[in-house]
Amino acid sequence: MEDAPHVPVLLDEVIAALEPGPGKLIVDGTFGAGGYSRALLAAGAQVTAFDRDPSAARFAEGLGDRFRLIEACFSEMDEELGEAAADGVALDLGVSSMQIDEAERGFSFMRDGPLDMRMGADGPTAADLVNTAEPAELARIFWVYGEERESRRIARAIVRRREIEPFTRTLDLAEHIERALGGRRGAKVHPATRAFQGLRIAVNDELAELEAGLVAAEHVLKSGGRLAVVTFHSLEDRIVKAFFTLRAGKTPGGSRHAPPVEAKGQPSFNLLFNGARAPSDDEVRANPRARSAKLRAAVRTDAPVWREAA
Repeated sequence: MEDAPHVPVLLDEVIAALEPGPGKLIVDGTFGAGGYSRALLAAGAQVTAFDRDPSAARFAEGLGDRFRLIEACFSEMDEELGEAAADGVALDLGVSSMQIDEAERGFSFMRDGPLDMRMGADGPTAADLVNTAEPAELARIFWVYGEERESRRIARAIVRRREIEPFTRTLDLAEHIERALGGRRGAKVHPATRAFQGLRIAVNDELAELEAGLVAAEHVLKSGGRLAVVTFHSLEDRIVKAFFTLRAGKTPGGSRHAPPVEAKGQPSFNLLFNGARAPSDDEVRANPRARSAKLRAAVRTDAPVWREAA
């Protein structure tokens, strides 16, 4: 996965879901290296892209006058574009392969670099979090965001070590986590994988950004506009699934164990297809990063936006 080329995942499926064409404005909410934007432009659409990473601008050169890149989080798309401005929105979540490939960004546990992990240029780094957070908070981050079963064990090991010497490098932290968990023991997945995921999500507040971004897309899409979201792990997918389920009017009726969820408006989306689409075997072989990807998509109705985020 770490060595995957800069290939947009589920590209054909995303383009088919969005139906770009001349005269349409499509928002690429996660520009990255520009894979989706190039395909949307090739289909004749006008593209406004967002990326909080200032280094993404180097991939925007030569994209023409139908393209605009805004250095901002995708959750700000409605503030930048206004209500009912777009015919489509694409979101490709998580860290981009070009960020992973650059060791100095500090995302990879396979390449040595500063322990940073910020997708943007501001805010606390992963090193700040690892070296200052309370043990219980570190364990919560690893458990909730990384789904790491040994979260407390890892947190205790980190706290013991940082009292002697702070963590500043990615490989130092990865190797310390590996030792704390007793080594590889033949595991195919690196022992630090889940802990690094948890730190990255916490540093970038990714889940809150996703929730806000889905609401922003609801605001910015015209009636008939399309929203396509590609996720890479269950935390993201659960949020997207819940958003589409509620916005499509498929509100759970409740039970004796849980109260019914109150709808906060008329259905603002219709699902393009039930469930999630997965990449083909051929795509996974060609691009291992695609193996955990899921696509969900829906069409905006003419109902008003919901009163508040669900």
